[in-house]
Amino acid sequence: MEAFGLLRTRTWPPIDTPLRQGQNESARLEEDFVKRPRNPSKLSESIHQHLNMYALAASAAGVGLFALSQPAEGRIVYTPTHHVIGKNGRYKLDLNHDKITDITLVDTYGCNTDYCYGRLSAIPAGGNGVEGKRGFLSIPFAYALKHGALVGPKQPFSGQLMASDNMGTLGQWLNVTNGYLGFKFEIKGKTHYGWARLTVTDKNVVITATLTGYAYETIANKPIVAGKTHDVEKSAQQLNPASLASPTPEPATLGALAMGSPGLSIWRRRDLVLTSEDN
Repeated sequence: MEAFGLLRTRTWPPIDTPLRQGQNESARLEEDFVKRPRNPSKLSESIHQHLNMYALAASAAGVGLFALSQPAEGRIVYTPTHHVIGKNGRYKLDLNHDKITDITLVDTYGCNTDYCYGRLSAIPAGGNGVEGKRGFLSIPFAYALKHGALVGPKQPFSGQLMASDNMGTLGQWLNVTNGYLGFKFEIKGKTHYGWARLTVTDKNVVITATLTGYAYETIANKPIVAGKTHDVEKSAQQLNPASLASPTPEPATLGALAMGSPGLSIWRRRDLVLTSEDN
């Protein structure tokens, strides 16, 4: 009966139940094992810790697999850059890198016999728009947004002039550090929203803009937060379940967890028996 040696502890009484008619030795042993009273034993602190960590790891692994199995619902595409737009310079902004200009940033500088002037404008391509609206003398001012501002369908998109210095100054972009230009543009006939981050200076009527990054939302008609460079949902997909379990799991432990409560019961009983054998 060596096969049952692992399951029996030294505290159990010897098996002496007589065989019934037609009953073999193995059946008698199995019946005796089932009928014997089992006194509950307390698990050691280390075993409790192992069980809790394994359960946590298995749960996290399940969440990770679920997240990976979900279809992609869109994301924010961010492009870092560093481009200076100086005197009479221009920059063609291709937000989604499809080789189609979406917004053109234009710096204009000139002088006449009486004065010099500088101007910075954001010119949207047909069907696109820059966040802002008409103001003084019906001038289409472009908004200088702060970090965290929402860019979406509820905002006006009739802006164009960012800054102007011509015997007087106009516009929200004069001497702005890390401001955000909101915009809408089309991809295959659908409207998407995005932002561009710029720093603008005005020195002696010379207006200079420095573009340091831009981003857009790949889901049509979904607003984007100015300055946001990635989706929050990404952090859940980057979860590493292995980092949650510091103890090294024994072989086949995750297999036992996969069996559910029966497998967990077997694992616990095995540890109890091995602990009794060591004492």
